[in-house]
Amino acid sequence: MQKGRSGRGGGRPGRQGHRDRPDDGFEQRIVELSRVTRVMAGGKRMRFRALVVLGNRQGQVGVGLAKGTDVSLAVSKATAKARRALINVPLKNETIPHVITVKYKSANVLLKPAPKGTGIIAGGPVRAVLELAGVPNVVSKILGSSNKVNNVRAVLKAFNLLKLRA
Repeated sequence: MQKGRSGRGGGRPGRQGHRDRPDDGFEQRIVELSRVTRVMAGGKRMRFRALVVLGNRQGQVGVGLAKGTDVSLAVSKATAKARRALINVPLKNETIPHVITVKYKSANVLLKPAPKGTGIIAGGPVRAVLELAGVPNVVSKILGSSNKVNNVRAVLKAFNLLKLRA
């Protein structure tokens, strides 16, 4: 039997699948990935910033924003933050319970319930959050700022303000 990296279980023992987390039903989507710089005495220091949305398509969603020295580090840190910040989304008849307009900083997001078969009518970052939250039918409109981070946070704020009537 051959030792080392043969592609058939070689390498360090006990490390199989350490990169893949157990399949817990959560799906992640990178909404924004940007290169940011800090000017230091010796020049510019580059880092990467990742905005990640994590959801199970069954009413749970979280958002993480993190920086790292390389892309994979930034994404993994953002995913870990999103996992710690999961919220539950109240659903009623496969849509949100009522119309809501939320302002987060300069971003305004309007979410409206929609009848079955409508699908998700939303743009960009708002669509990613709604899809991963598992809202099948909803109409939304981004008003004001087009900043992805603030629009995603506005949708999460809207989810926290949604109320199911008893």
